[in-house]
Amino acid sequence: MKIGYARVSTKEQVLDLQIDALTKDGCEMIFKETASGAKTERPELQKLLSHLRKGDIVVVYKLDRLGRSLKHLLEVVAELNQKEVGIRSINDAIDTTTPQGRLFFNISASFAEFERELIRERTKSGLEAARARGRKGGRRQGMTKGAEQKAILAETYYKEGKLGVNQIAKEIGVSKMTLYKYLRYRGVKIGAYNLKQ
Repeated sequence: MKIGYARVSTKEQVLDLQIDALTKDGCEMIFKETASGAKTERPELQKLLSHLRKGDIVVVYKLDRLGRSLKHLLEVVAELNQKEVGIRSINDAIDTTTPQGRLFFNISASFAEFERELIRERTKSGLEAARARGRKGGRRQGMTKGAEQKAILAETYYKEGKLGVNQIAKEIGVSKMTLYKYLRYRGVKIGAYNLKQ
């Protein structure tokens, strides 16, 4: 029996394209789910997995509809293999009911895993090289000391209301947008004080 699984990430997205493709492919039953790729709770996927019998084929529009990540996808495929259930992806041209399909899937998964390892290795090497040059990785600090002092001045001038926004920006040597950013950073409600433009 061919059983379809269709998933979209948000309620704004529609399942129509997937359902049409699964129906055209001959699915007698389709499990439909709205859940983001990162979400671990997928009740419809769990229902599908518990419903399967030996010899069934799970059909998806694309492989990424089935698994949260490569690791999760491989876990799902391993579970299907244990149950002697095939998997077919319409768009990825993968069909594990054939020896060639199983080989292609395993090679594709291995390449994807290899690529992830390379990215991880390159990131690690890049961070080590940056540290050796005295640079630190991670997020930048919010403001330099000089910017912090300008933000305090901006707040003072703004609250006094003696200078217009353009004059304050010129006085502390920043653009009008940066001035507003400083004020928000200092927790000042913009428009709370009467200010000349």
